[in-house]
Amino acid sequence: MKYRDPLKEILSRTCPHWDREETRPSARRAFRKVMQCRTLALGAEVYASENEERRVDHTCKSPACSSCGNKTTIDWRRDREAALPDGPYKGFTFTMPELLWSLFRDNRFMVPALSAFAANAIRALATARQGLEVGIITFPQTFNGRLEFNPHVHTMVMAGGLHASSGSWRSRFYYDGDRLMRLWRGAVIQLLRAALRAGLLRIDLTVGQMEDVLAHLERCWWSVKVQSSESKDHRLRYDGRYLRRPPLPSVASPTSANKASLFGRKTKSWVFGLR
Repeated sequence: MKYRDPLKEILSRTCPHWDREETRPSARRAFRKVMQCRTLALGAEVYASENEERRVDHTCKSPACSSCGNKTTIDWRRDREAALPDGPYKGFTFTMPELLWSLFRDNRFMVPALSAFAANAIRALATARQGLEVGIITFPQTFNGRLEFNPHVHTMVMAGGLHASSGSWRSRFYYDGDRLMRLWRGAVIQLLRAALRAGLLRIDLTVGQMEDVLAHLERCWWSVKVQSSESKDHRLRYDGRYLRRPPLPSVASPTSANKASLFGRKTKSWVFGLR
């Protein structure tokens, strides 16, 4: 059977699992909005003539809604296509070891900083190595294909850049993935250390044990994927999908039922370096 509103159907059938006290209030509000979209619960407009009457129910306007969020994404993509220069763009994906997923899940105040870390790593490499100004858009993401809380950042970067000194344009240059990884890793570890020493982290370990974990992760390899150049249309279509994915709940392990309400959440993207 093909449902007209599959997301509403999913939320309706799983309501007992997410509509409870231990679920984050923001996630519950988002799900309720989606369930009320295009219903009388949000009001309606009535258009009538002598022979006919038509009711148009209000939409929820929520980015979590597969309908409203899709329209918002299409409008956003059209605006970006008009604003961004033509030419090739690269895609980067900045990830972190699985050991840190639950740490960021339990300390969400740190998640917004990840977008700036990814953009700053790219800019630092382009400026320090090549003396170039580049355009960057970040797409923060907090869940993976298995609906686990997995914070990472997708980025869309101009393949070329502007020489700050001469004002000339360089069409392409090479990004060293290993250098990007070290810059990204260092920024994330520094954030965690600062929060730990300030007593802001919610953790089950002692401060000494957490310091040992961070020291270990500082020596590990972190995945930073560098994708080949594509047109701005292709990259906006690919990365723009992350602007409208609804914050679906993650599946918790049987031994951690009290942490079942782990929700991924997207935020808007930021534009860096487009002057």
